[in-house]
Amino acid sequence: GQACRDWLAARQDELLPVPYFHVVFTLPVEVAAIAFQNKAAVYAILFRTAAETLRTITADSRHLGAEIGLIAVLHSWGQTLTYHPHLHCIVPGGGVSPDGSRWVSCRPGFFLPVRVLSRLFRRRFLEELRAAFDAHSLKFFGDTAGLTEPAAFTRLLARARRLDCRVGGGVTAPTPRRPGRAVFPHPVPHGRVSLTVANE
Repeated sequence: GQACRDWLAARQDELLPVPYFHVVFTLPVEVAAIAFQNKAAVYAILFRTAAETLRTITADSRHLGAEIGLIAVLHSWGQTLTYHPHLHCIVPGGGVSPDGSRWVSCRPGFFLPVRVLSRLFRRRFLEELRAAFDAHSLKFFGDTAGLTEPAAFTRLLARARRLDCRVGGGVTAPTPRRPGRAVFPHPVPHGRVSLTVANE
């Protein structure tokens, strides 16, 4: 719609004359079930830990050694219209040096190692999810009702540590189009949208 186009145009004006990378953070199915029942809490964790992961790794001199900025947009459904929470991040291929005196560029055509990003993101996300559970910030009902028991939740976290909290997208290659198109690549066709009105 027009609002989307206006937003993209405004972001276009903010772009730096550098390559941009499209990085996607995805939650495993087991955690997605928790997110569906705790959207505000889990989405906040997703945004926070994804940004922290990118900023931590890029600050490391072994990878970039700079402070970066990013734009992050949540997609909660996949193209098959199944619940599939994932975060699209648009990140410039470089950042400001620690002393603020110069621009530090990433290697040509390569931003960050996927495995390093994935491991840190998984660890930090699950740590914060555990903290939310311990603070009684998560609610469970229906198929996940059993997770109210601390032992059951601990077992789920143990399984999730062996799963792939996937980080993908254009991590090792610049996004080929203007960055906004990477965030909104596939509009849902009008014929797949329906409106249900319930009588109260």
